[in-house]
Order: sequence, then structure tokens, then C-alpha cells
Amino acid sequence: MKKENWNESNIPDQSGKIFIVTGPTSGLGKESVKVLVRKNATVIMAARNIKKADSIKKEILAENKNAKIDIQELDLSSLESVNNFSISINKKYKALDCLINNAGIMACPYSKTKDGFEIQMGTNHLGHFALTGQLISLLKKTPNSRVVNVASIAHTSGNIDFDDLNWEKRKYKTWSAYSDTKLANLYFTYELSRKLGQDKGSPMVLASHPGWTATDLQRHSGMANFMNIFLGQKVKIGALGGLRAATDPTAKSDNYFGSPSMGGMKGYPVLVKSNDLSYNVDNAKKLWKLSEELTGVSYSID
Repeated sequence: MKKENWNESNIPDQSGKIFIVTGPTSGLGKESVKVLVRKNATVIMAARNIKKADSIKKEILAENKNAKIDIQELDLSSLESVNNFSISINKKYKALDCLINNAGIMACPYSKTKDGFEIQMGTNHLGHFALTGQLISLLKKTPNSRVVNVASIAHTSGNIDFDDLNWEKRKYKTWSAYSDTKLANLYFTYELSRKLGQDKGSPMVLASHPGWTATDLQRHSGMANFMNIFLGQKVKIGALGGLRAATDPTAKSDNYFGSPSMGGMKGYPVLVKSNDLSYNVDNAKKLWKLSEELTGVSYSID
């Protein structure tokens, strides 16, 4: 008997649950918002571009008048913005069922964030590290809550230089810098899961990857953008990895869901393994300590 592909129909009703989705105005994030509100969740769109978020909210409401969407401004490349967003959420909400750390930038030219971080590491990892740390108490108060970090098969090319996280001592390589951030996403996932423990009362921490999904994430790379035509799978399939990590009742902390076919580039999400380096505990601890020092955020998880 052929096993069925995990898809939107497998997602249970999410009535009464509150989700935050970062990067909600395009690609995987936008699709995740649309699916979650169809499943009756309340979704907080953590968006850098408020005008674009408003437009998407109107688009969703036109299709689903009962959609429950809240828009909050968040720029992950700014620790001040992360702090302001977190203060707002902690004041407004008494519970948070799932934080989906989806936002990301890919292979863009070298620049630094407002806080002096290399732009990809600052946005893809450090911003989410700071955000999660400032929302962890709210997540801990909420039974069966989850954190989902959207990684990538590109993590297999990552090899973080902990003495030069901001690429100030080396020639900048856009794809290497991106791959490092995706490896960082996995170090963060596994280390936070270890720190929280496996107690029933602790939030679960999971990761996902979308395979090669055709989105505007590849806009800074002409070749990658071109290859979308031949390799890119539909956003509706690519987004399912993160949605499965966020909603599958059988999922466990540390689980990593993603496309399994063609070297991880295509297919409906299944439980997969990241590469051996991503499970290096010493590296994960080293990144955690460095992330705390750089962001000034310490986790209240004891």
C-alpha cells in the first residue's frame, strides 16, 4: 500500500492557537500564514514591510473573511526592532503556541546590520536568536508550544569560522556566508532543545527545510534564480516542511522535516537528518555563547 504524502489535509484544526511567522510577506512565510488561518489559527505576521503585510492581509481576508491576522513590525536585522516587537507581543498576548522563524536572506552582497553583524548571519541567525530568547518565557507558559527554525539543505556546505563570524578577516563569499547561517539555524535548534530538556512542559524545538523551492529568496543570484525554472518546486509543497514541524501531533523536539528526493531538493516533507557537523555539540555551545555575547540576550530557561 502506497504511503500518502503529508500535506495540508494532515494539519489538525488550530482553533485557539497563536502563531508568529517571521518573513510572512512572500514565499514560504506567506504560504504558511494562508494555510494556518485556513486551519483557524490566529497568526501574527512579523513583517518588516507593513504596507506589503497589509496588502497580503487584505488578500487573505478576501478569500477567508474569518481569518484572524495581526500585523506587527519586525526587522530582524535590528536588535532594537526585535526588542520592540518582543515587548509588544509580551504585553498583548498571554500565550504563544508556535514561533516559526522563517525569515531569511540569501547570497546578497556584503553589508552589515545596524548592530554591525554580517547581514546574512545577523538576519538569519542572530535576529532569530534574540527574538526567540525574548519570547521564550511566553512560550514556556503555553502548554505544548513549539519553536520552528527554517533551515536549508545549504547547511551541508556550512563551516562557521567562530573567530570571524562577521567576515572581517576573510574574502567574502556570499554562498558560504549563507550556508553558515543555515548551519547556525540547526546548531541553535539542537542546543535550545537540549537546554529546554525533554520534559512535557517544555516547548519543543524543531527545524525544517523547504528543498529547492521557487521563491524570490534567490533574487540576488542570477544562476539560482534561473535554476528555479528547472529545479524549483511549488511554494505550496516547500512550505509544508515548516508547517509539519509546527503542527504534526506526532512530532518531537529535535525533529527535522524536509523534502527527501533529489538530494533533498524535492518532495513532500518527511523526517530527515541534517549532516554530521550540525550535531557537533561543542560547536553548538560555542555559537550559543557567542550569540548571547553579540545580541546581549540571555535565555530564562532554568
